[in-house]
Amino acid sequence: MKRGKGKRGRGDAEPELIRFGISIPADLLKKFDELLTEKKNQNRSEAIRDLIRDRLVQDAWNEGKGEQVAVVTLTFETQNIEAQRRLAEGKRALGERMLASTQVRVSPQQDMEIVTLLGQASTVRADAEALIGTKGILHGKFVMTTPGSL
Repeated sequence: MKRGKGKRGRGDAEPELIRFGISIPADLLKKFDELLTEKKNQNRSEAIRDLIRDRLVQDAWNEGKGEQVAVVTLTFETQNIEAQRRLAEGKRALGERMLASTQVRVSPQQDMEIVTLLGQASTVRADAEALIGTKGILHGKFVMTTPGSL
């Protein structure tokens, strides 16, 4: 393995970069390069680092490791006062695990609530699923990430 200095990483400290080679089928590399061309702002190294980081976050979530963050998006009918009441109750029950909440009008008929949660992975997942399962929610989704370094 070659060791070298590279561009500054995403964190505050400059990480030591290690260069290594990988074997990959030509057709898979071609598809990967096409994907990178569409993104226009990533090189192979950064894209592979992003894939590794994403997998580590997924594994941490699946294993319920440590403190995690999730963003939950919820859509509901603007005129559905009962859904809004239930959602408000659900958010109150989250206590300090809810970091932020924002409601926006996405159309004359629909609003979207965006809720940010912080806590143990299993608890945050259960909280997100409870919000998504609130009666009157038309669609919900949660995206997981990590508040710390990998």
